Amino acid sequence: MALLRRQKILCTRVQADSATPGTHSMHRLSAVLRPAKSAKLSSLPAHRRPASHSRLSPCLIFSSYFSSSSSKMGSTLRPNNASTPFKVLVVGGSYSGLAAALNLSDMCLGKTARASVSYQDKVEPVDPIHAEITVVDERDGFYHVIGSPLVFASKTYAEKAWVTYKEIPALQASPNIKTVHGSVTSVDFAAKKATVKAVTDSSSSTIDYDFIIVTSGLRRAYPVVPQSGDKTSYLAEVTPHIESVSNAKDGVLVVGGGAVGIEMAAELKLVQPQTRVILAHSRSRLLSSEPLPDVLAEKTLEILKENGVEVLLSHRLQETKEVEGDPNTKIVSFTNGDSLRVNAVVVAISKSEPSTSFLPVEAINDEGYVKIQPNLFFPKEIPNSDSALAGGDLVDWSGIKRCGRAMHMGYYTALNTHQRMQELVNGKTPEYFTLQKTAPVIALALGDNAIAWGDEVTYGKDIAERFFSNDVGFDICWNILGMGEKPAAKV
Repeated sequence: MALLRRQKILCTRVQADSATPGTHSMHRLSAVLRPAKSAKLSSLPAHRRPASHSRLSPCLIFSSYFSSSSSKMGSTLRPNNASTPFKVLVVGGSYSGLAAALNLSDMCLGKTARASVSYQDKVEPVDPIHAEITVVDERDGFYHVIGSPLVFASKTYAEKAWVTYKEIPALQASPNIKTVHGSVTSVDFAAKKATVKAVTDSSSSTIDYDFIIVTSGLRRAYPVVPQSGDKTSYLAEVTPHIESVSNAKDGVLVVGGGAVGIEMAAELKLVQPQTRVILAHSRSRLLSSEPLPDVLAEKTLEILKENGVEVLLSHRLQETKEVEGDPNTKIVSFTNGDSLRVNAVVVAISKSEPSTSFLPVEAINDEGYVKIQPNLFFPKEIPNSDSALAGGDLVDWSGIKRCGRAMHMGYYTALNTHQRMQELVNGKTPEYFTLQKTAPVIALALGDNAIAWGDEVTYGKDIAERFFSNDVGFDICWNILGMGEKPAAKV
């Protein structure tokens, strides 16, 4: 997604891969549901508008994706006590993975799932179920992916955007969750075993599981997202980039007019207003690779220009050469013959790939996305499919990839895993929550402005506050995930 595209539509994007996310911290849900008082552009005739998105309200957008249904997969009652807990492996600790782990932890402890505060989908607490939840991730903490455009422009924000797992209060307070800094290299669904490679020493170990929830997201290239696996290395990685764009007397060129490039250019201009920022796109309109209307692209272009970003359409990058004797200055040439003199070039073009190489080929489609049933379980032809689920950006499902959707999918994997556990323990017929097909929706952060598309275009500072607040949705996502008290530094 283009960064989950700030993806967003937080909370419901609020659209989530750590859900995502909108002005909407959990305790501000009422504000999320209020109609937006913003400028609007009617973009499509009524008969062509998606009926499920009459108003782009974060948490209401989510509800259009999901419904519940009763289903019985077949089971044999099994003992469940402190010595025979369900072992749950969560692959990936970002928006969807943390939503899955924390909400499943709540329900297994006999509590109300924390996400029920934000969403309409709720289940009543039941007797505790013994479970051990292991979250495996290549990073040593939660990284706010959709905040990457601001990460590469602000040292203060970069520090905030990555929180190590040991610093997340909710994880430390959950007695049935542990995190492992590593990567899953293979999964044997028939044997219910996964091989994990540790980041620290590259050693491999085998984890037995009763349930597996795959939420490992997408792989994105630098500088779309940092590539580091720990916070110290991450700060060392992004700091030189921040310094280079901060000291760019001749300006910064951002290449790529998709959601990522648009937001990178907008955030850079907001944080470094003295810097000349140029956005170049090879096509004749912005957002050309997304199934979105022209009216959205046109209004996005207008807002960028109002914010001081120079936009060059139909400009395909040909080459970049350093000026002899001045490595900090570059001459950029385009295929149409135009050229620019700048100090930094940020290529915001990359094809995101699902992080699913550890899964058997029969579990993924030709592009590497996980095939799922509407209830988020793997297809029935996969061995033990009734104990394997997936959610977030790596699943093959309709709609634009967004962190809000990822968080809500993570919540659903938790609900459905818990339903299956109850069936195994006491024979209760599960009532699974299921996904519904959906039309494309998106929200883009444009500095102190924002624009959103559901079945109409809305934009303005109130839209920015609603979907992103003042930190590209970090606090919104943090609160929807229910990760606990944390000082929120202003950016």
